[in-house]
Amino acid sequence: MTRITPEHLTRGAFVYIRQSTADQVLNNHESRRRQYGLADRVRALGWSAVEVIDDDLGRSGSGVARPGFERLLAAICEGRVGGGLDRSLAARP
Repeated sequence: MTRITPEHLTRGAFVYIRQSTADQVLNNHESRRRQYGLADRVRALGWSAVEVIDDDLGRSGSGVARPGFERLLAAICEGRVGGGLDRSLAARP
């Protein structure tokens, strides 16, 4: 049984990618590769419209403007999001 319905698939899937520091962006290649790989995962789940938001690479979540997160939040509020995966899943095997 799946929780993904045809209605979900009519809207887009969004993958939000972020690493908190410039050092992480430069040195944590595997984490970034796995995060981008989440786009393939949502396609495998049935979405054809997948938007990867990676505007916030190297930006901390604390006290810093995050335009990518704002784009994601706007898409959610506008009802354009049918599914998405949390970047923390990318750290799991």
